[in-house]
Amino acid sequence: MSRKISIKGPLEKIDGKLLLQIPLAAGGRDLVDCTKGIGRVDGEFLKIEILPWMAGKHGVSEGTIMAVDNFTGKFRMERAVAT
Repeated sequence: MSRKISIKGPLEKIDGKLLLQIPLAAGGRDLVDCTKGIGRVDGEFLKIEILPWMAGKHGVSEGTIMAVDNFTGKFRMERAVAT
């Protein structure tokens, strides 16, 4: 069982794709199981592509800070609240 984790990070545009890259060493390993079908491990990162329709629906773009967690046993992602 993976530990409960919460991480914040920016959306990045890489090779024309909007990606959230979560370092495995910073807790991404604990999110891999709950991101099956939407995320993939690539090198030292768990990468989640934000499709254009998703970005439009949620009003996010390159540089938007996202918060992710697995507190409910499922992957949850939302725009981080500014503090």
